[in-house]
Amino acid sequence: MSDSQLTLDDLCINTLRTLAMDAVQKANSGHPGAPMGLAPAAYVLWTKHLNHNPKNSAWPDRDRFVLSGGHGSALLYSLLHLTGYGLSIDDLKAFRQWESKTPGHPEYGHTNGVEVTTGPLGQGIANAVGMAMAERHLAATYNTDEHTIVDHRTYVMCGDGDLMEGVALEAISMAGHLGLGKLTCLYDDNEITIEGGTDIAFTEDVAARFEACGWITIRVEDGNNHEAIDAALTEAKAQDEKPTVILMRTTIAYGSPNKGGTSGAHGSPLGDEEILLTKKALGWPSTEPFFVPEEAKAVFSACMDKGEKAENLWQERFNAYAKAHPKRTNQWVDGVSGFLTFGWDKEIPAFTPEDGKIATRSASGKVLNAIAPNLPGLIGGSADLAPSNNTFMNGCGVFQNGSYDGRNIRFGVREHAMGAVMNGMFVHGGVRPFGGTFLVFADYMRPAIRVASLMKLPIIYVFTHDSIAVGEDGPTHQPVEHVAALRAIPGLTVLRPGCASETADAWRLALKITDGPTAIILSRQGLPVSDRSKAEGSVPSGAYILKDTEGTPDAILMASGSEVHITVEAAEKLAAQGVNARVVSMPSWELFEMNQQNYKDWVLLPEVKTRVAVEAGISMGWDKYVGDKGTVIAMDGFGASAPGGTLLKEFGFTADNIVEKTLALIEKNKA
Repeated sequence: MSDSQLTLDDLCINTLRTLAMDAVQKANSGHPGAPMGLAPAAYVLWTKHLNHNPKNSAWPDRDRFVLSGGHGSALLYSLLHLTGYGLSIDDLKAFRQWESKTPGHPEYGHTNGVEVTTGPLGQGIANAVGMAMAERHLAATYNTDEHTIVDHRTYVMCGDGDLMEGVALEAISMAGHLGLGKLTCLYDDNEITIEGGTDIAFTEDVAARFEACGWITIRVEDGNNHEAIDAALTEAKAQDEKPTVILMRTTIAYGSPNKGGTSGAHGSPLGDEEILLTKKALGWPSTEPFFVPEEAKAVFSACMDKGEKAENLWQERFNAYAKAHPKRTNQWVDGVSGFLTFGWDKEIPAFTPEDGKIATRSASGKVLNAIAPNLPGLIGGSADLAPSNNTFMNGCGVFQNGSYDGRNIRFGVREHAMGAVMNGMFVHGGVRPFGGTFLVFADYMRPAIRVASLMKLPIIYVFTHDSIAVGEDGPTHQPVEHVAALRAIPGLTVLRPGCASETADAWRLALKITDGPTAIILSRQGLPVSDRSKAEGSVPSGAYILKDTEGTPDAILMASGSEVHITVEAAEKLAAQGVNARVVSMPSWELFEMNQQNYKDWVLLPEVKTRVAVEAGISMGWDKYVGDKGTVIAMDGFGASAPGGTLLKEFGFTADNIVEKTLALIEKNKA
């Protein structure tokens, strides 16, 4: 078409297309196809339906937008530039370059206006479900008949690749079950994957899948028909009973004469020559890269005034609400700001050795239920294991369709979706999510944990049944490498408390951490409460002296979690033989490494070379602490099916074995 044939809508849509292809071309890297095919939907959504304020990207009642296929980031960055979020043309020109505001995939906290980090396919859909859940919970908790302060929608764009990932189906199922009517998914049905047409691996009826999960389905046969997309979005907003998916038949790299509709346009620049041909085919008025027509600029920039007016109207409603409900308002402010409500920890129980043996999972449940009444923003649950994980908050209701004010979430057997949903809930704001499962199933949610750590989200994971002591269920359910695998994730704080008292401290710590997620690793079996009356240091230090000797010790015994008490027992047996052993409890390597070197040397005396570490998991990583003259009593193989106590004995996690290994090491180091 010629320039004269372009309508204003076409001009705006093609502005998005050309900016995206120019950014990818300049970077000589990226994905032009999806942005070009999705440009009509993005234009209609952002300028005509999305309730947002570019002047304040943190406005609490804004609509949320998630680009689940984060490889299409050039589209999002073009939208953020044009609508006034502070990205300049120079930022678009720096796409995918060092220290730019426009990285290859959108990153939360890095680029203004980006709601969540996306890239691993399927995560964004589940994030959007979490955002929609947070909106429903906050609306049910704070809105009154007279005042509405929470009333917004969540939109997610996804593609075929997203829907092939299992986490997407988990999340879609959850959303339908919960009746998240303010959630809308725009499905980019372009029938193309990296390897070719989707029919080589993906031939299911996508609409039927969504319908079976309780979604409303709307078809747009021509994804370039912006009027049809507008009508579909209007229809989606007309009801709040069920989530909606809009299935749009699009053309990848629409407008490209030679690459449009082909897999070659997915992840490679079009090339200078093809870009010129594409601009000509689109009737584009300029061959200059990054050209933005003034008429299009005016349409997109109108979002700023429109958004500012919308927020001002909301602020008036909020002011009236605050006047009518000051107590609720204070609670709302605490939640949105991430503050821990005053007195949140005042009822946490103090455990003592006189309490006898307590499984740390049971202690965790007691601590959680002591915190819950005093921290109303705390919300979470378990992947169908609440009775085992002890993650149910008594008296806090259940989050379900029709009772969204409940704070106990039934995630179902959906560990991966649980992790990604919690990410979406937190970035939405107003809530502090936690989720539980068996430690062995942490692998099922690892991608979501990794992204939470990348985003520095203070999510709390409750992982129970933490070792071969799980017992009769056998090696399929006995985590061995899992603690080490979690420790390998940068920014994740792993806490493996050794008793009920340390568990209380672990929860205190987890809720105070604001710059990353925390995994609390808990036992199934009962453990004696450590006598910490003479301990030096504390759990927040990551490692501390639980039991010491007079003078310089002959050996240092260190352990985490359920192996701490047998290490103390071993030290007592060594003392009876005239061997002085210091016992160091090491609930968190990450926290220990944050200390100054003088503290670390004070706990693990450099001059003491005889060191024994005890942990019912793989030995990887402990060499850093035991040194070349130490040893590790660990589990460098899988477990077996037998009672937990039998397994601990057979695999060497006994005080007698620790004593034997320590004495042998002392003799070896004397030689």
